[in-house]
Amino acid sequence: MEILVCVKRVPDTAENEFELNSAGNDLDRDDLVYSVNEWDNYAVEEAIQIVDKVGGSVTVITVGDDESEEVLRREMAMGANNGILLCDEGFEGSDGRGIATILTAEAQKGNYDLILSGAQADEGAGQIGGMLAAMLDYPYASLVNKIEVGDGKITVGREIEGGNQEMNDIQLPCVLSIQTGINEPRYVGIRGIRKVASVDIPVKGAGDLGIDTASVGEAGSKTKRVDYFVPDMGEGAEMLEGSTDEIIEKLIEKLKAKGGL
Repeated sequence: MEILVCVKRVPDTAENEFELNSAGNDLDRDDLVYSVNEWDNYAVEEAIQIVDKVGGSVTVITVGDDESEEVLRREMAMGANNGILLCDEGFEGSDGRGIATILTAEAQKGNYDLILSGAQADEGAGQIGGMLAAMLDYPYASLVNKIEVGDGKITVGREIEGGNQEMNDIQLPCVLSIQTGINEPRYVGIRGIRKVASVDIPVKGAGDLGIDTASVGEAGSKTKRVDYFVPDMGEGAEMLEGSTDEIIEKLIEKLKAKGGL
């Protein structure tokens, strides 16, 4: 089975203190520490486990700048077979539709049985998987937390409202957005990272993909973020400060005082 997994390089929430930029429409991204999107790790792990069972290969793909290559190498050290970097100045500022358009152009050049993405990334829109499926005209399921591979189809479990579980048979090829908790992503060691450090990762731009940059990037974006802010605390709300352990201790004490524990 040939599997394509879409991954993204995002700011590491455990390593950064976030502040807004001067325009107030994005984070101040200077000096941020980046890592692979958490949801995407689960998608890559699931792809690797499927290939271990039925054979095939896993290709990881990302849209980004030169530094996004480190995310691909990290997932290849995890066990993915190949990586593809989609990088072009004309891609900068793409909204979700633009990113899906870029990914679709490359996905159509392959012969993939299954395409996976994380359920969401750092901006929380959770839209790339669905858009990619629509552009490819493939079946789609979101919030997938179980996959069983059959003959020409897969059975997927997905988390739905109320904590219920839904099971569906889906014909291949298809696109799935993977929920956290579907598996336990494996540890990536230094040896694995060194092993893939010199592996060639193809870099493809708009010309390679046959994309008109007027249709993607900032020029082709149908949406524009106009504001980015931390909501004001409502009446009676309190923000706990300190280290994680200190915040937990304060929260427990408050819950006890209020009769919650």
